[in-house]
Amino acid sequence: MNKTKSLNKIRREYKLNKLSEETVHQNPFNQFENWFNQVLKIKLVEPNAMILATADKNGKPSARVVLIKDITNNGITFYTNYKSRKGQELFQNSLAALLFYWAELEQQVRIEGKILKISRVESQKYFDTRPVKSRIAAWASEQSKQISGREYLEKRFKDFDRKFFDGKIPLPPDWGGFRLVPDYFEFWQGRENRMHDRICYKKSKRRWKIVRLSP
Repeated sequence: MNKTKSLNKIRREYKLNKLSEETVHQNPFNQFENWFNQVLKIKLVEPNAMILATADKNGKPSARVVLIKDITNNGITFYTNYKSRKGQELFQNSLAALLFYWAELEQQVRIEGKILKISRVESQKYFDTRPVKSRIAAWASEQSKQISGREYLEKRFKDFDRKFFDGKIPLPPDWGGFRLVPDYFEFWQGRENRMHDRICYKKSKRRWKIVRLSP
């Protein structure tokens, strides 16, 4: 653990870009699309990875990386096992937060809002686009449940692989999508001397108010 003594020496300067309330899009979804298109251009690994933060009914937080699968003006959609820890916490407490961090562009986006469970029809439509083995894995994994070992998981996968040998794999009853409906966006652009740009959008009725925050 002696190496941790050097953590306070880790430094980098941020000089790639800048952000102002005068140049951002009036709609935060359009601003996000603009940044995300830049991310796609530089071909990052897992460009759609985001951190999802949830809390249980007592306010105990937890966070993990999930993948964004759709974004429209209605919200941001991702998929999971509804019986997983995150799924159960979202049923207990529908408020959640997302974080995208793209170090290569010195940017991050924070999004907060309320979670809604999407329809089974919509979940089925996405599920059918997944690779066959991924669909089988959705049946095999009792996500977040304690298991005896890797062998148990692999046996379940093989069992379901045999069961669905014809490739006709139905949507698991406890698997599907959630949609975060935002009421807050914050776009962070790294700047020199830690004088970062922070532009946020706050939802007020049907309009977005744009304000700058101190770094």
